[in-house]
Amino acid sequence: MPSLRLFTSPVRLLAGLLLVTSTLASLPACANTYPLPAAGSRIIGQNLFHEVADDGGSLEAIAKKYNVGFLAMLQANPGVDPYVPRAGSVLTIPRQMLLPDAPREGLVVNLAELRVYYYPAGQNSVTVYPIGIGQLGGDTMTPTMQTTVSDKRANPTWTPTANIRARYLANGIKLPAVVPAGPDNPMGHHAIRLAAYGGVYLLHGTNADFGIGMRVSSGCIRLRDDDIKALYREMPVGTPVSIINTPIKVSVEPDGRRLVEVHQPLSKSIDDDPKVLPIVLNEQMKQFQAAPETDAQIMAQAMLHRSGMPVEVNANAI
Repeated sequence: MPSLRLFTSPVRLLAGLLLVTSTLASLPACANTYPLPAAGSRIIGQNLFHEVADDGGSLEAIAKKYNVGFLAMLQANPGVDPYVPRAGSVLTIPRQMLLPDAPREGLVVNLAELRVYYYPAGQNSVTVYPIGIGQLGGDTMTPTMQTTVSDKRANPTWTPTANIRARYLANGIKLPAVVPAGPDNPMGHHAIRLAAYGGVYLLHGTNADFGIGMRVSSGCIRLRDDDIKALYREMPVGTPVSIINTPIKVSVEPDGRRLVEVHQPLSKSIDDDPKVLPIVLNEQMKQFQAAPETDAQIMAQAMLHRSGMPVEVNANAI
């Protein structure tokens, strides 16, 4: 059976190892900004590698160090203990990706990736942030939409909906009608309101040190505090926002490389297992898979493995 070929060259692999080794102790959590690729290309970034130290912290702490999401780390490192990764083991940091198949403008949120892509106007760059999204079930699921930024607020208050208050009450927590700004406010220090659906969906920060790269919210899009602060500062009202749900992305690069990136689909039911949920291919992706230049067996393995990282699927590739 053919093996998966993650698209990381030996030179980049060595560079990644050296980079992590030399900066491990001091690497801050920061936005991951990349130059836009050349015309016809969709690949950005490169994976890094992290050697777990003694008492190296949880997978969530390591994910935060590199500003990637928790589930992205799990997909890239199957079998790792999320609470106490084994000291001396080397973890893949998934910081290489294909840009979503969407216009490169404003904000593009791919729910299945648990990532948001920001294309600042007039700049040849994209900044990628990990996000938390709506929980499974009912009105807590984050919907897809085409909309714009309608408002921005620093130190926002939180007005939980009647449904949210009822859910909390069922768990023994009585929420006030309005939660004031401050350390107990789950929206953090900054909020960006979206125009669609009457303005009920926001991008906002958090007062919790977990949940980024997971399905944890009541439908809004949650970012780490430094990330939402940067977006709040840089992204103007009126910015277009596209929220999509695409677990698989493909690209034929200008040099002929054929790449596929597969994420676990979002569950729709409590009984769903995203590791084995069927992935539906659109017509373009079916043509990509059926092309003689694509090794269909390797692509099938990538769809089974669901690493969340680009995999080369060229037929007869060395």
